Amino acid sequence: MKQKALWINQIKGLCICLVVIYHSVITFYPHLNGLQHPLSGLLAKCWVYFNLYLAPFRMPVFFFISGYLIRRYIDDVGWRVSVDKRIWSIVWVLALWGVLQWQALSHINAWLAPERELATSSNAAYAGSIGEFMRAMLTASTSLWYLYALIVYFTLCKVLSRWKLPVLVLLAVASVAINFLPLPWWGMNSVVRNMIYYSLGAWFGAQLMEWMKGMTMRRTWLPVVAFGAVSVVLWFANVPLLLSLLSILLIMKLFYSVEQRYTVHPNNLLNVVGSNTIAIYTTHRILIELFSLFLIGQLNAGTWPVWAELSLILVYPFISLLVCTLFGLGARKVSSALFGDVFFAPPARLAPAQATR
Repeated sequence: MKQKALWINQIKGLCICLVVIYHSVITFYPHLNGLQHPLSGLLAKCWVYFNLYLAPFRMPVFFFISGYLIRRYIDDVGWRVSVDKRIWSIVWVLALWGVLQWQALSHINAWLAPERELATSSNAAYAGSIGEFMRAMLTASTSLWYLYALIVYFTLCKVLSRWKLPVLVLLAVASVAINFLPLPWWGMNSVVRNMIYYSLGAWFGAQLMEWMKGMTMRRTWLPVVAFGAVSVVLWFANVPLLLSLLSILLIMKLFYSVEQRYTVHPNNLLNVVGSNTIAIYTTHRILIELFSLFLIGQLNAGTWPVWAELSLILVYPFISLLVCTLFGLGARKVSSALFGDVFFAPPARLAPAQATR
């Protein structure tokens, strides 16, 4: 990877870490009802609220960077190559891991929590039949909705690239409106809410990057603070669009400035993680389900010492992040070494053999 792109890759690494923490928190803390110490309950609530406050800084930044990195395919690459590189490759991973997650989570729940009532129609990973699974996947009701969104976003951005500004305005309106008039499918709501950020990166990312690089925070701190204050007020009014846009700017400026001041090595941890986001994204949900169901049963039974309970409540998301990251990186290495990376990229098509004389 070129040195000049390392800071962008580090942002990807940060975003996937926030995604893993998000799933670790929502699958664990809200289901604890047998904690022995009042401080344990307080710490659990703190993690839930902290996770909520991270929302404007998580997927919007992830999608903006994703859009920025494919802008060449929007403007300069034909449909045949684009379908192969930017659509089919993601469809393969989405379909493969959709099935793997479905089977894994179904068996994990049957093993660790057979009494648990699952809403089989709300998430493809909990589907009770092939029909329910297909409907959930087609409506983005899947833990893999990020991949679903990438397919939809790229296709629409390439088709509508002649009408960038009016479409961007419509996407901004849709991003706000979906918070007040949601669709019946939670995943599709997220798809609609976040397309503005991907499109902004794909269509205007290059210009915005140049503007960001030339911006001096010492000269612009007052308007940035004023914009931030308005954004926070709107966020509390369930309009996170402006705060998300501000978070994209500030996170990019931070990582870019750090790279300009300090040497960033290609083997930097965030850089390695950012180079393997798909592997971590597809595998982490299975591990988190396994961890949460086992530990919820243990803590709700009240069999752990109080000190162990408090310690786990305090650091669980970090432990989960570490294990999921290491597992995802290991899975990618095994997939590449033994299976031609077929678990994270479609198998190479058979090339026609050249005739020999």
